[in-house]
Amino acid sequence: MRHTRGVTALSALAAGALALTVLPSIAGAVTAETPAETAADTRTHTLDAEAERAAEALPAEALRALRRDLGLTPDEARERVAGEYRAAKTAPAIREDLAADWAGAWVSGTDATLVVATTDRAAADAITAAGAKAKIVEHSMAELEAAKKNLDRAARQLSPTAAPLWYVDVRSNSVVVHAADPAKARSLVEAGGVDSGLVKVVRSAEQPRPYADLRGGDAYYINQSSRCSVGFPVTGGDRQGFVTAGHCGVPGDPTAGHDRADQGSFEGSSFPGNDYGWVATNSNWTATPFVKGENGDVTVTGSEEAPVGSTVCRSGSTTGWHCGTIEQYDVTVQYGQGDVSGLTRTTVCAEPGDSGGPYVSGDQAQGVTSGGSGNCSIGGTTYFQPVNPILEEYGLTLVTG
Repeated sequence: MRHTRGVTALSALAAGALALTVLPSIAGAVTAETPAETAADTRTHTLDAEAERAAEALPAEALRALRRDLGLTPDEARERVAGEYRAAKTAPAIREDLAADWAGAWVSGTDATLVVATTDRAAADAITAAGAKAKIVEHSMAELEAAKKNLDRAARQLSPTAAPLWYVDVRSNSVVVHAADPAKARSLVEAGGVDSGLVKVVRSAEQPRPYADLRGGDAYYINQSSRCSVGFPVTGGDRQGFVTAGHCGVPGDPTAGHDRADQGSFEGSSFPGNDYGWVATNSNWTATPFVKGENGDVTVTGSEEAPVGSTVCRSGSTTGWHCGTIEQYDVTVQYGQGDVSGLTRTTVCAEPGDSGGPYVSGDQAQGVTSGGSGNCSIGGTTYFQPVNPILEEYGLTLVTG
């Protein structure tokens, strides 16, 4: 029997509790005597004002890249960024209240309308009242994530070429498996004991590979040979450095900067399984909150996760600044060296040498380049390792402006 907790709580959200959760900074200004409707309106207006400020603060280089890569006019880009800001603030509160009935969320359209999927039809009106569109689906996020984990386990026992990648796709409410040979994809599904009704097999020639042959986005060199890209500058205690892709180096590997000057060495690294690492630099290098943009630096102010469908831009030492959208989270990709889980799939292009470089959505850090397919001449698909798990793993602090 379905629980009703989400419906009850979401009703409260619609009356103003959502904005209270989303914007705790103004909670102190609301007294017990303040009418609920007035408080809710005030908080909504505050969120709208914050979203508009975020849109107006969009750097000129980001506007140019969004126009080039997504065909957005400056006004459309600002409208979308404002919508994405609202969605990123609203979705977590709805997720908490839907609990087991949560089935994911994404943004849609030029205005980035938040869409929330749920298995509880009775929650639809409350979701709408909370400022999002409701979509009723069959499978919960927990069910889909469990199926994907079973595929992850099965893949470790099979050939690494059985299927190049798989992920939970919130928009289709399924686990999607890509493979050049659908029969191999089905063998993975069977080996994982996953209900075929949860899975959508896609015939695909995509063969992801790490981009390692080779400020965020600047080049650095490993063992004075291969080249990767700086992700996000960080601090760890009294040390400074940056996060990057794990496949770029192993602990102890020395690094040199874009000018070939001695820089530091890898302190931590994980690949395959994950694809993250961090480099501690010497005293000649200073960590900054900047990512190298197309015609200037972008200042990073935090690392709030953007919803599926959000715009995202990447900086790399080979191809520079390119933009696209976030397609799926928690993707498992099989490279030749083994599978990597927990990646995010995007429509941004990249090429070898871009590995480790930063992805940002607005001014929020999202992750570091892992690998992909295609290139920036014909277009491609790339995957990034989310930044927050890297910071947590190594006890690092993102440098922000």
